[in-house]
Amino acid sequence: MLGSYPLPQRRQAASSLARAAFAALAGIGLTISPALAQEATPLRLELNRLEPRDNGACRVWFVANNAAEALDPLRLDLVLFGKDAVILRRLAVDVGPLPAARTAVRIFDVAGLRCDEIGQVLLNDVLACGGAEPADRARCVDRIAPGSRAADVAFNK
Repeated sequence: MLGSYPLPQRRQAASSLARAAFAALAGIGLTISPALAQEATPLRLELNRLEPRDNGACRVWFVANNAAEALDPLRLDLVLFGKDAVILRRLAVDVGPLPAARTAVRIFDVAGLRCDEIGQVLLNDVLACGGAEPADRARCVDRIAPGSRAADVAFNK
């Protein structure tokens, strides 16, 4: 197409074509950037408190700060370790639904386990996250930013 024009016109046409391609790519970048930014937005999940119950159970309090899209369901695979780093229990916990751009508190009891026995909570995996696709679960694992305010109990992945 450009070969049929004299050299100065070919350069001008090539330059115009390059500018148009750059503008098109820039426009695509503007529409993709918010989606990528949303995927990269962390889902902050904090182990906030462990509360001993009269029945010998431990009540676990989580605070979830979901700055991105709503998640329903959100089911986590957690592993509880003792102070000696030996596994005490493995749990599947429903944390969702989590509304978009909100902070929510989720509470669950762990029967037959005293709070003072727990030394660490590990986010082992995400069992369900929004969609049913394995890629959705993998993105959720990457997005979750765990933290802990519970005294002497770490929460990580």
